[in-house]
Amino acid sequence: MTTTASHPTLAEVISVLEQMYDPFWARDWDAVGLVCGDPQAPVRRVLMAVDPAPTVVEEALAWHADLVLTHHPLLFRAVHGVPTSTPKGRIVHQLIRANCALYTAHTNADVAAPGVSDALARVLGLTDLVPLSPDPTEPLDRIVAFARSEIVGNVVDAVVTAGATTAGPFRGGADGDGGAGRERRVEVVSPRAARSGVVAALQSVDPEISHEVYELATSSSPRGIGRIGRLSAPTTLREFAMLVAEALPSTTQGVRVAGDPTAEVSRVAVCGGAGDSLLDTVRTSGADVYVTADLRHHPAFDLREHGGDGPPYLVDVAHWASEWPWLAGAANRLAGAMEVAGSPIEVLVSVKCTDPWTFRVPSPGGVVR
Repeated sequence: MTTTASHPTLAEVISVLEQMYDPFWARDWDAVGLVCGDPQAPVRRVLMAVDPAPTVVEEALAWHADLVLTHHPLLFRAVHGVPTSTPKGRIVHQLIRANCALYTAHTNADVAAPGVSDALARVLGLTDLVPLSPDPTEPLDRIVAFARSEIVGNVVDAVVTAGATTAGPFRGGADGDGGAGRERRVEVVSPRAARSGVVAALQSVDPEISHEVYELATSSSPRGIGRIGRLSAPTTLREFAMLVAEALPSTTQGVRVAGDPTAEVSRVAVCGGAGDSLLDTVRTSGADVYVTADLRHHPAFDLREHGGDGPPYLVDVAHWASEWPWLAGAANRLAGAMEVAGSPIEVLVSVKCTDPWTFRVPSPGGVVR
């Protein structure tokens, strides 16, 4: 890894980040990646936060960070300019003036394994995690070709260039001696979408080459939105809600619960961030309780109406709090990967709470009006 003044470049740090959180995994409506910054600038310090809020930027600049890595995008919806007269424009200009880059890993970090929901599940003590809503896996082919011994190298180079992801092993033909003119078996595994290109690559080396294509069975993806797992021992819904409150950072909202407080729960679904789009999935998942954020009245009401007095129960927490646990794990992974690469950096988790709610006024005496 090349470095500037013994430090990795921003481009090199991003390369490591994108192995952890591939931008290809992001939803098509999302805005991920580098927002501002010079890819060739050296990086010594990285500050991680949920939101690119003004308080976070101030913290980063006071610490002399070279990169701010946030979960939520700064420029999420259509933006046609970043003048300093706008809040987002001021942040962009502050960062540029301080030579501090901004990078976002949003839904690509949500679906990653490990990702945002894994971190939430872990702090709640869940094990045996699987995606709640798995991403579809890419269909694969196994392509077997029989190439003359003297062109095997050319065949391998051609199919890898065409998109094959695995090449080998090479085994002898019926006679097995591998001499000139003898055929050797070449196997590749390739994305099905690349099939025509890989076959064309084979034939570009030898138009007469013999080959066979086998469609591989689709396996479950480790990536996806949300996670589902189990507690080490069953507990009551009330006790579980208290566990959630203790495990997550304190917010004005606190923890809201829908369900019988004495009900037993052991199988738990979670989704860091806004998760009411998964309520139908939760209903059929076998989960006893679902922990997420930003639950709206009607979707929550409909789920509880369908379940009657039984599961799945609901635990609603603040959006920021549900995603905050991801920061520490991501920071450790990034720092560890850069250390292994021989270019250590400092990675710090922001201490700023960016939950937008500042106080709550309960109804006097809890009287329904």
